Amino acid sequence: MAKVIKPTRSLGTGKSTGLYRITARFLKCWQLYLLFLLPMIYIVLFHYVPMYGAQIAFRDFRINEGITNSPWAGFKHFIRFFESHDFLVIMRNTLGISIYNLVAGFPFSILLAVLLNYARNDHFKKTVQMVTYAPYFISTVVMVSMVLEFLSPRTGIINEIITLMGHESINFMGTPEYFKSIYVWSGIWQGTGYGAIIYLAALAGIDPTLHEAAIVDGATKVQRIWHIDLPGILPTAVILLIMNTGHILNTGYEKILLMQNPLNMRTSQVIDTFVYQVGFSSQIVDYSYPTAVGLFKSIINLILLITVNKISGKLSQTSLW
Repeated sequence: MAKVIKPTRSLGTGKSTGLYRITARFLKCWQLYLLFLLPMIYIVLFHYVPMYGAQIAFRDFRINEGITNSPWAGFKHFIRFFESHDFLVIMRNTLGISIYNLVAGFPFSILLAVLLNYARNDHFKKTVQMVTYAPYFISTVVMVSMVLEFLSPRTGIINEIITLMGHESINFMGTPEYFKSIYVWSGIWQGTGYGAIIYLAALAGIDPTLHEAAIVDGATKVQRIWHIDLPGILPTAVILLIMNTGHILNTGYEKILLMQNPLNMRTSQVIDTFVYQVGFSSQIVDYSYPTAVGLFKSIINLILLITVNKISGKLSQTSLW
């Protein structure tokens, strides 16, 4: 007779086994999941839940009727923005300032990080770090006030130097052609030191044996920078470049709004300040129109982010996803 073997325990299904593994993993590291829960709640509440209000851009929003009861308008507000006489001027100013800031400001953080990495005097290195990091922590209002004081046509130190050299003082903030350069280079002065921190961390992760081998082979510092340091921080630089490109239309309104005046409005009006002025500064409050403009800006940023990320993934094998 054949011997019958009876199972001593039930094996369970694959689904229950997977659930058991997930539960065991959660109980093992529950403290980490609890810490992760707090920023997750913040992102959901303040970044995803407000997306419900994006439909205002497609409605003639009325406060007393609410979002869902307001009449549907379709793409009326988008078309209104595209056909307005301000559209081309605003887009030209926004892209001009953003591209100017990206091209001019991007290399300075890399250059500062590389130079600090090769500094041998610790006291000098810490002093430079403190001097270059400090402007980042100055508030926008204070920083703009400093810029206005320095460039004042009557009492500004820049115009004092110009007049001492025998030239007439210049009204920098009243000349539209100077606005972009003032905005960009004041931002570079404020943010270069803080941006260099990321590249210093990337340089610290480079294998020191590469430098030792290069020194043995007789490589100069410039050659070491070109063939070791720059390739070592290239993935970090590409990631930051992709992220900055994804925010190319986000110039922000605080700094530009504080620097604006009727004389330079021709070159200082950007999407963010236009949305602020239309939505909050006009006599007739219109929420649908500025919401449509802001949504248009976000869609363009998303398209640019996906496109640049795709191109970067094919050319350099470095991408966000």
